[in-house]
Amino acid sequence: MRLIVGLIIVLGSVFGGYAASGAHLAVLYQPFEFVIILGAAAGAFVIGNSPTVLKSTLGIFGTLFRGPRYGKAAYLELLGLQFTLFKLAKSKGNLALEVHVENPQDSAIFTAFPTFAADHHAVEFMCDYLRMITLGTENAHELETLMDEELETHHQEREQLVGAIQALADGTPALGIVAAVLGVIHTMGSIDQPPEILGHLIGGALVGTFLGVLCAYGFFGPMAQSLKSIFEAESKYYLSMKAGLLAHMAGYAPAVSIEFARKALMSDVRPTFIEVEQATANLQPAAG
Repeated sequence: MRLIVGLIIVLGSVFGGYAASGAHLAVLYQPFEFVIILGAAAGAFVIGNSPTVLKSTLGIFGTLFRGPRYGKAAYLELLGLQFTLFKLAKSKGNLALEVHVENPQDSAIFTAFPTFAADHHAVEFMCDYLRMITLGTENAHELETLMDEELETHHQEREQLVGAIQALADGTPALGIVAAVLGVIHTMGSIDQPPEILGHLIGGALVGTFLGVLCAYGFFGPMAQSLKSIFEAESKYYLSMKAGLLAHMAGYAPAVSIEFARKALMSDVRPTFIEVEQATANLQPAAG
């Protein structure tokens, strides 16, 4: 919805303001300028990015329309899962987690939290580090370093997509100039034509510059910024798991460990202490 509202505002302001000034919208319809600019931009995008990034681009609009995939309910569920796992480990030892981390798809604990269980990457992250704990990893600092390395790699992979869209935004104004120059060249070849024809040709050439700048600063640039914000918000899901796991390794009680995890979340989606307490209170019988 936010994406649609933004597009309406941008297009309405630009074209509405132009039309309100008494100008004719028809002159802006220059299909070959669109082909030159957007076609060259697409080609440059293919040249400058890896197949992995190009494949990820296919889902960009879905991400922009959806926004961050995790809301307060998802974070509350994540905290409940961590509480259940940590309570089981505290009462029966870390080895009691082994059966759950080795077969999470068949685990009664993981399946009780469907949003988390449906997220393959999140399940893999949680199980990998719980497995290391069950295997006897005791140095929390070394585990934290390993987590940071994995999270940094994940961040870099997502930044590649953000950087690709931002590079598209940075290059589109120059491609608009290319289209405008080609339009001027075409106009110079028709210099013997009457003023009304020359005026139309010159106007068409200038549309190229207009379109390049509009696409860059009205669409591609904001899209890159929105993607960056979405990815940063989603990274908190993993940072919450990291905080909870490290607190558990430090020997804190489950309720304290998930408080560490809760504090890692952004304030707009962070459940309150009371909300977490009420949610985990309902889980206590099942965790024993």
